[in-house]
Amino acid sequence: SKLFFENNSDKLKVASLSQLDALILILNKYQAAKLTIEGHTDSVGADDFNMTLSQKRSNSVKQYLIGKGIEEARLTAIGFGETKPVATNNTALGKAKNRRVELKTNY
Repeated sequence: SKLFFENNSDKLKVASLSQLDALILILNKYQAAKLTIEGHTDSVGADDFNMTLSQKRSNSVKQYLIGKGIEEARLTAIGFGETKPVATNNTALGKAKNRRVELKTNY
């Protein structure tokens, strides 16, 4: 599952919130599940800025989940900056795909 963000921002797009709410139901059902929240950016801007931004994006997802009652111990937030693109950074669509947070469940 992927969540998307406004450009240059750690603010979740509204459409992402319903995805997170669905995830919360799953996490509540499977109490042993842990979640790794991986933040990514497009290639626009300085590398170190993007690394920080991707960490902020991961943290904003983590804080949303904690705010909905998920224990912090179950959540790991990591920022990868622009180091793991899934699409070209040469087009607007590609950049939009790269500005994402990926959620990985593990037991």
